[in-house]
Amino acid sequence: MKLQFEPIHPTVDSSFTLLHYTEVSKAELLWHYHPEYELVYIPQGHGRRHIGQHISRFEDGELVLIGPDLPHLTFSYGQPVGTPFEEIVVQLRGDFLGTDFWERPELAAIRHLLARSHEGLSFGGSTRTAVGPTLRRLLTAPPFMRLMLLLQVLQELAQAPTTDIQPLHAGTGGQGLSGKEQQRLSRVYHFVEQNYQRATLSVQEVADVAYLSVPAFCRYFKKMTRHTLTDFLQEYRVGQACRLLLDDDLAVTEVCYACGFNNLSHFNKTFRKFTGQSPTEYRRQRIGK
Repeated sequence: MKLQFEPIHPTVDSSFTLLHYTEVSKAELLWHYHPEYELVYIPQGHGRRHIGQHISRFEDGELVLIGPDLPHLTFSYGQPVGTPFEEIVVQLRGDFLGTDFWERPELAAIRHLLARSHEGLSFGGSTRTAVGPTLRRLLTAPPFMRLMLLLQVLQELAQAPTTDIQPLHAGTGGQGLSGKEQQRLSRVYHFVEQNYQRATLSVQEVADVAYLSVPAFCRYFKKMTRHTLTDFLQEYRVGQACRLLLDDDLAVTEVCYACGFNNLSHFNKTFRKFTGQSPTEYRRQRIGK
């Protein structure tokens, strides 16, 4: 697994690409980039958000704008097939309406928005509430109206209150991480995805995957993700546990061991650290049991 270029082709009868996913599928591209702007809306689903040098978690309602050539991780990364998930994605080239289109005075706010997208922008609160239904309308609108709705969405994002916009400081394009670093981080992600269920996953093993000594790997990983490997692995395991807890046929103890924790006490403590709830409270809140 390495940083990959994603070729993007506009939707039929459209000058931009519109994608709609209603379930998790095995992604062919994980850590990737493309020259198009990308607007991602996730009405249902939660997981790891990694854009450029930014890494965090997202929850239901995620709305983020990613600038051109900014490497990012597939949002469904690490989510088992069959997990409740929905994602609406809009991808457009800067010149999709002509080379000088954004220079029109009426589009000054959108032009500023697109310039800021190079660091990655996450939107919250009232902006999600306003924009989410419009993005859903794109899915069934005829071509002309689809274009008008897209411009409306971009204008609403451009006029969002400052308190609703979180710059992710992800870096500009691929400048934050070299190609070699991108590929090394991709190998680490893939290894964790394939081995997180093992309780005896050592730093040495992961460092070997990255072709680094343990001290060099620890420095590298903290620099790239702002997390230690232990914190990253715990957060990943808790994310998997959250999904398994939605299956009320599995006991909490079964979920604990299935996600790589070696005892229930440690599982409960770690789960509360990342979610603010015990596994039982989380399950009760989500499915009422």
